[in-house]
Amino acid sequence: MALPDFLIAGVPKAGTTALHAALTGHPDLFLPSFKEPKFFLSDGPPPAHGGPGDVQTYQEHVWRQSDYEALFDPAPRGTLLGEATPFYLHDLASHERIKSLVPSARLIVLLRDPVDRAHSNWTHLWNAGLEPEADFLTACRAEPARIAAGWAPFWHYAGLGRYGEQLRHLYEHFPREQVLLLRYKELKDAPAATLDRVCEFLGVRTGIVTAVPRENVNRHVVEDNGVNQVLRFLLRGGGAFGHRFPVPLRLAARGPLLTLLHRKQGTRPVTTPGERAALLPRFQDDIALLTEVTGESYDDWLSVDRHAAAH
Repeated sequence: MALPDFLIAGVPKAGTTALHAALTGHPDLFLPSFKEPKFFLSDGPPPAHGGPGDVQTYQEHVWRQSDYEALFDPAPRGTLLGEATPFYLHDLASHERIKSLVPSARLIVLLRDPVDRAHSNWTHLWNAGLEPEADFLTACRAEPARIAAGWAPFWHYAGLGRYGEQLRHLYEHFPREQVLLLRYKELKDAPAATLDRVCEFLGVRTGIVTAVPRENVNRHVVEDNGVNQVLRFLLRGGGAFGHRFPVPLRLAARGPLLTLLHRKQGTRPVTTPGERAALLPRFQDDIALLTEVTGESYDDWLSVDRHAAAH
């Protein structure tokens, strides 16, 4: 039975894809090329409905244990097995599932300023043509209604960033020595040292992987003109109905639409002081809890004008 020895458990838009890509280059580690199997997010089949594109994502969940174990079959003998699903921290029920099946697993969690993380999350979905709201704060205000309608966790812009609550719950199920807590900026600004910390935590050789590949980096779509609005409408329509068609067909249809949408690109914007001032009240209590739970200060996240330094 092949099950993971470690999990990159959080959080979305905080460097988990880049960390996954870097660790695949370590000869003592094996991570499946299929990122985010999401196995521990459910006890059975995933939901059958959600927001734009969610059903297609649900179809990609590896929810049968036999299929999950098969992901690790190609691993060379003696390597440590791991996978990256950054929604595990947010999904409190997954903590129990992980504890039940792989109680000795080591968990790696990357945290990012919650306002910047939410903005990056919104930008990702906006660039994909799936986010219907052109304004970041309007999209954040829509979150409760979207949750009530069953939209997938990736649409939970604020909810995904309440790390204090999530870590408190995680530490109720795993001893702290099994959890490595990192910051997004550490991986971004000091990749070699941060990767060595990860390797030390996992008990494998340091100095082997020293750089983070530029994974999943896309420039921002600049304009929301008439043509782009039509393209977004078509992409959202594909997100709603594409699951009814074979994967090759829907990819063939989606690719040209994304190419057109991304025909004019610009620098990815950062959060403005106004956006930070509007959203920080949602996180202040949780940032205080995070400090209490971890014993580390996150006061730099409370500044309304830190956005330039955060990227």
